[in-house]
Order: sequence, then C-alpha cells, then structure tokens
Amino acid sequence: MFTKELTIKNEVGLHARPATYFIQKANEFKSGIWVEKEERRVNAKSLLGVLSLGIMQGTTITLIADGSDEQAAVESLSTLVENNFGE
Repeated sequence: MFTKELTIKNEVGLHARPATYFIQKANEFKSGIWVEKEERRVNAKSLLGVLSLGIMQGTTITLIADGSDEQAAVESLSTLVENNFGE
C-alpha cells in the first residue's frame, strides 16, 4: 500500500472537468486507488464517488493505492493534482 497527502490548489477544486481528468488517469492503473477526505474514502476510479467528497480549493486529501503499480499510480495522480489538472 502506498499513500500520499495532497492539498488541492486549483480554484474550482476537484469538480467536473478536473475530476474527469483525475478519474481517467486513475483508470490507467491496475491497482485499487482511493481518495480519502477526513473520514470518507471513495474509489478514485468513480466519478460519482470523487464528486461526492465535495473537494474544494485548500482541501487536503490522501491518495491510497494498493497493487502492482501502486507507487506509479500515486505519483502520477499527485503530479496531475500539483499541476492543477492542466488548467
């Protein structure tokens, strides 16, 4: 299992278009990947799950991956978040 904490910096948070980019990236990996906010954990490959967390600018989330490519998955998603989802 590989985890990393991140703070969302883009203005709109993890909604609509940024969430779609995030899920598309998560689906490139075989590992199970989750996003955790406070006490809630959802599947990072589920648009509805990710949107249900209501992640706004300044929110700290934890990425969790478990599987054969877990480290690559977390690092790739971290890069996407740190680059403000390409916006």
